[in-house]
Amino acid sequence: MAHMTSPAPTVGFDLDMTLIDSRPGIRACYLALSERTGTYVDADLAVTRLGPPLSEELVNWFPPEEVESVADLYRELYPATAIAPTLAMPGAREAVAAVRRAGGRAIVVTAKFEPNAKLHLEHLGIEPDAVIGGLWAEQKAEALREYGAQVYVGDHLGDVRGARAAGALSVAVATGPCGEPELRAAGADVVLADLTAFPQWFEGFLGGRPQEAVGGSGS
Repeated sequence: MAHMTSPAPTVGFDLDMTLIDSRPGIRACYLALSERTGTYVDADLAVTRLGPPLSEELVNWFPPEEVESVADLYRELYPATAIAPTLAMPGAREAVAAVRRAGGRAIVVTAKFEPNAKLHLEHLGIEPDAVIGGLWAEQKAEALREYGAQVYVGDHLGDVRGARAAGALSVAVATGPCGEPELRAAGADVVLADLTAFPQWFEGFLGGRPQEAVGGSGS
């Protein structure tokens, strides 16, 4: 896959478990949802499989005909329960800053409900150039192509698929539910242990050095 073709690259980032550790906040939101609906949700289990759309988790706990209305309630509860407990992932701010220093654009492309995604980033002081929500896996290619992203960084197999569908370089971080071997097997071009390795890798990418020569975890 080609290196960047513009002196000002655009880099896309996933949100949950890539830029932010939303597990504490999402756990709190699921507990609030259980209290409001009277339906048990194993919040500890749910936060181990973040990435896919909300409906794919809710169908494990609610009848299919209730999923849409329960999802609306979850999103309503989210700002008051999930924003404050959520933390930035190590290296998240520095990764976005590395793109900015290069004169590039950093965008966030996530399956999360876009208004709530923006609340997370505002709360944590992470300021991307654009936030596009409601897109999962191959759907993410729509936004990546629209913004001309040459790189997409994510933690899930769905993020790898989205990057490849967009013709972007897939940079995976092993900070979510998918381990390094699984990410590599899915076709990630580069696998980093976490975002703290991204600035060094990105410097090498801009300089045209082979990706495998820089970054974390021998990637």
